[in-house]
Amino acid sequence: MPTQPDYSIIIPAFNEAAELPATLASIHRAMAAQEQVGECIVVDNNSSDQTATVAQSAGADRVVYEAFNQIARARNTGAANSRGRLLIFIDADTRIDPALLSEALRLLNSGTCVGGGSTIEFEGDIGAIGRTAIAVWTYISTLTRTAAGSFLFCRRDAFEAIGGFDQKLYAAEEIRLSRLLRKWGRGHQLSFDIIPSHPVRTSERKLQWYNGPQMFGWICFMMLVPIAVRSRRLCGFWYDRPLNK
Repeated sequence: MPTQPDYSIIIPAFNEAAELPATLASIHRAMAAQEQVGECIVVDNNSSDQTATVAQSAGADRVVYEAFNQIARARNTGAANSRGRLLIFIDADTRIDPALLSEALRLLNSGTCVGGGSTIEFEGDIGAIGRTAIAVWTYISTLTRTAAGSFLFCRRDAFEAIGGFDQKLYAAEEIRLSRLLRKWGRGHQLSFDIIPSHPVRTSERKLQWYNGPQMFGWICFMMLVPIAVRSRRLCGFWYDRPLNK
């Protein structure tokens, strides 16, 4: 029987063959710097590309399959197939460094923290829209203690107690999870922390796929019609890609 891992890193992946090698390389470097034992699980969320094959060849400890194409369900499937008492969710297009993983594990092992997230940076050159988006999200995330889906960590007992990610949602499931973890944490005198010192680096590809008016229109629509997060069709920003992308 393999050694029982202390923590599990879970990566939901839908058609992410191009991004996974860099993501898994950064995760392996981060895991190698830790004293605790971890495992890395990629959830192939019904991909039509070589996501599963690439994940295996790039060194994922396990690749599991989730047929229903939904981010919340893919993350929950990964958690259900994991063995660590600490859970760390990382997006397939997001890179981390060893210091961030060390800090997340330190907080979870301190006995004073239920979970949290980190601030974000875009990879590559970004324009004014990208810089503004990051600045606004950093302010909101830090002020409200809300984790982005690109990097979210928590205790397994808390995750299971609140029922995991809400599978009625096709987007913003990490916002709801953050809120429920904060509430659970308050009841157990535990904090929910956003780590500002080691931002994750996430792909800027959506800034290349969509122009400013498109992104602004999507943001306004989501603000005016928040129930849209319950419809996959209306959440195409997360699930659909321009042709040849």
